[in-house]
Parts: sequence; structure tokens; C-alpha cells
Amino acid sequence: MICFKRTALAAALSMFACGTALSAETYPDRPVRMIVPFAPGGASDFVGRIIQPAMAELMKQTVVVDNRPGASGNIGVETAARASSDGYTFLLGNVGTMAINPVYYTKFQFKPLTDLIPITQVVDVPGSLVSHPSVPAKTVKELVAHMKANPGKLNYGAAAPSSANTLEALMFLNLSGTQATMIPYKGGAGPATVGLLGNEVQWLMATFSSTVNFAKQGRLRMLGIIAPERSSAMPEAPTMREQGFNMVVGSWQGLFVPKGTPANVVSTLYKVGQAAMKDPGVVKKLGDSGVEIITSKSPADFRAFVKSETDRFDKAIRDNNIKTE
Repeated sequence: MICFKRTALAAALSMFACGTALSAETYPDRPVRMIVPFAPGGASDFVGRIIQPAMAELMKQTVVVDNRPGASGNIGVETAARASSDGYTFLLGNVGTMAINPVYYTKFQFKPLTDLIPITQVVDVPGSLVSHPSVPAKTVKELVAHMKANPGKLNYGAAAPSSANTLEALMFLNLSGTQATMIPYKGGAGPATVGLLGNEVQWLMATFSSTVNFAKQGRLRMLGIIAPERSSAMPEAPTMREQGFNMVVGSWQGLFVPKGTPANVVSTLYKVGQAAMKDPGVVKKLGDSGVEIITSKSPADFRAFVKSETDRFDKAIRDNNIKTE
């Protein structure tokens, strides 16, 4: 367990200790499990392992990251939904597992807003459109012109069919009126990015945090950031909106617990989540990777946000004629 000696975290710890009213049974009194529904190396795992030490310090217990990849994150969601509702298992869910999968996988038996309790959002991870340096395009419009001149000849990488990055790619093709060949990978931030580095695919929609360092090294070309504003991690890179594509889909992430979890435990985890995101080490590591820290005003506020996001992607899937399963 990492010991933080920073003033800001000490203040957060003090507020946490004073403001949390627990029942007679003290929580937590044993290790806590954080389920990450994706493989190591992706954006969710990246965020989870950055906030893990701060949460462990605040809870004064070990927080174990438990990667449960598979089925577009549904395996991890099911594992969390089936866990005991005692607060010793929580889920780090994201836009894909919590807002897209419920409307894409229409027969999946677990529903986030029915089987899980939203606690708080913790971050928003911008997306990015990146290309291999061999592609003669330095802007999004130039990439569109190149694909129109070579219909279907360029490959693009895609992870799970319901992932935010895959939907972004399909939306981009629809908006630009272009054609490209999809090459599926088992993950976008990891395997698909490696495929782009090796020129197996020529462009890719992926989380900004997984591509920014490669772009700075010149190994990839950052064509556009999928966010409302430019990132301080790479301010020279324009947004997609600046280039005429109204795409602002971010890969937000937040904490969830199984339904039936006691109210005092929900309150404790909410305060832990809020305090952890103020830790200077967490702030710096996430900021250096272009990850924006965003927390919810309350669990009810986060629940309303997840509901609105689910409705938004339901409409996007229908408007873009994307086949569901």
C-alpha cells in the first residue's frame, strides 16, 4: 500500500473520517475488490490502477484490481452484479459497459441501472482519431479525401462491436461518406493500437490516453481529438468538432456496486471516490495523459447521467442503422 504524505490528501482523509457515519459494523474491515471489466493495458485498467492506491489509503484497506475481460465488458458487469451487496466488491464501469452495451446487447440479462447502484463518475477519457504516418493525410479532411479517392482500400482497427471507439468509427464513416475495411481486435487501446503501429491498419479511433505518447514520438499521427476542447497534454492537436465533425463522445468511467448495497456503504464509497480524485498524484498522472477528472454531485446525479447517456447511444445506434445483438 502506498503512503501519501501530501497535504491535500491529508485534508481529504480528515474530511472523509469526520463526514462518514457508519453503522455498528465498521466498513471496510477487510480487503476490497475493484472489478475492471477489461484486460490490463486498456484505458479502464489504466485509470483503475492510478486511483487504486489513493482509494486504499482512504479506506485503510487493500484494494485489489480484478480484471474480468470478455464479451465487451459484460463478463465483468455480470461478475459485479452477482457479487454480495456488502460493499466489498465494486465495479469500475465505463460508457461502453454501462450505456452502450445495454442497448446494443438487447438480450443481455443484466442491466446497469437495475442490477447495480451508480456511485460517482471519476473521469472522462477523450477519444482520438489517429493514423499511421505512411498515410498522406495530416488533417481529418485530408484523410476523408484520401479514403474517397481509395474507397475500401484503407483498413481501420476496431475492438468490440459495441465499444465507444467502434461506434465512433462507424459514425465517422457515415458522417464523412467514406468506406474503409474493419479489422477486428480484442481491444482498442492495446491490440488495435499495436496493429496501427505495425501498419496492419491505417487509422484508428482509440482513447486519447493510449495514443498521445505514440503521437508525441512521431510513431502515430494525431488527426483529431474527440472532446469538447483541446487537451493540455497535446494542445496543438485540434478537436474533431473544429474540423467539421460534431463528435464529442468520451469514454467516461465511474464506480458502481451491486443493488442492495446498504446506504451507509454507498455513502462511504461516494466520499472515497470524491476524495481519491483530489489526490495530487492521481491528478498529475491522469492530467499528463489527457484524462479529465469529473466527479458527480451525488449518486443520484450520476444515475441520471448514466440514464441520459444510455438514451443518447440508443438514439445514435438507431440513427446510424447499427445492427444490435
